[in-house]
Amino acid sequence: MQEREDGEERSVEEVIDRLAQKYPGVERAEIEKIVAEEHRAYDGRPVRDFVPVLVEKSAKKRVKHLAHPEA
Repeated sequence: MQEREDGEERSVEEVIDRLAQKYPGVERAEIEKIVAEEHRAYDGRPVRDFVPVLVEKSAKKRVKHLAHPEA
């Protein structure tokens, strides 16, 4: 179980890295905050396999809006 949690945490860190690279105009700390909020939305959910993918999708929308608010 711990190995799965560690893998999920690594995947979420990779989400942060990808979003920070894609949206350099958005502070990394803000991206970390958004990703953490999106990740917490899945706390207590029994199926964890796709959590990083879902977190990335929802966080990307929010970060994209910060980078391009007119869009």
